[in-house]
Amino acid sequence: MQIRTLSSDEVKLAVVWAAAEGWNPGLFDAESFYAADPQGFIGAFIDDELVGTISAVRYGDDFSFLGLYIVAPQFRGRGIGTALWAAAMERVSGSAVGLDGVLEMQSAYELSGFKLAHRNVRYGGVPHRAGSRSAGQAGELRELSTGDLEAIATLDRECFGAERNAFLSDWIQQPHARTAGVFQGENCLGFSVLRECGVGFKFGPVFAESREIAQFLVEELLKKISPGSQIFLDVSVDHAAGVELAEGLGLEPVFETVRMYANGQPAIDQPKVFGVTSFELG
Repeated sequence: MQIRTLSSDEVKLAVVWAAAEGWNPGLFDAESFYAADPQGFIGAFIDDELVGTISAVRYGDDFSFLGLYIVAPQFRGRGIGTALWAAAMERVSGSAVGLDGVLEMQSAYELSGFKLAHRNVRYGGVPHRAGSRSAGQAGELRELSTGDLEAIATLDRECFGAERNAFLSDWIQQPHARTAGVFQGENCLGFSVLRECGVGFKFGPVFAESREIAQFLVEELLKKISPGSQIFLDVSVDHAAGVELAEGLGLEPVFETVRMYANGQPAIDQPKVFGVTSFELG
């Protein structure tokens, strides 16, 4: 078995595997993931065949995030996952590390020093459409462009806990992505991205200064997809306003993860996080 860094095409395959596992990534997530940290994706190979993956993406020196931890079903039970995990933990050594894991793996992650921060729930379904609300109009509404990167990156750091400008620049420019931001002068009061997935559309992130702005952004983006489309929104169960937003849209829980950290936890303004960007990269 050989363990090495994945190429951009191999990262695309890892995202295909994630879709097969039922995680429903965006159709163009792989390119954005790779932009975040081209050295941050690790694969296990047997006779040049990819048999397992894990991402160990570093956001600067202080924070990293693990994801895409998959071993091909026919190769499970051979220690491949253990070897990938060791390689990933070596790569993120010295930084705080986060992950969104499935509930049945929580105890295993605890053995590696991870501690539970909160649970995230993916809400899904065909949403109610209430129409835009004037409360969101505290500032100027517009689609996002690279010219907005500095403003949205400031809010993104508050909500994510680290700088990830390369990822963010690619994320808002994904093909067919629907984007919206509310701006007041040079300040971003909220922004969101709605992207197409294998099944339906997924919000991520929804970051906003208030529930009113978050709901305004969501409702504006819903206008840009066909009525009857399924949508998904990932929310911390500890964020009452975020849960109320999801349930107010008529969405129901369909999937759950545990957000865990090791070696410390980044400072995150959790009340502004109405929707997680990605379970794979944080």
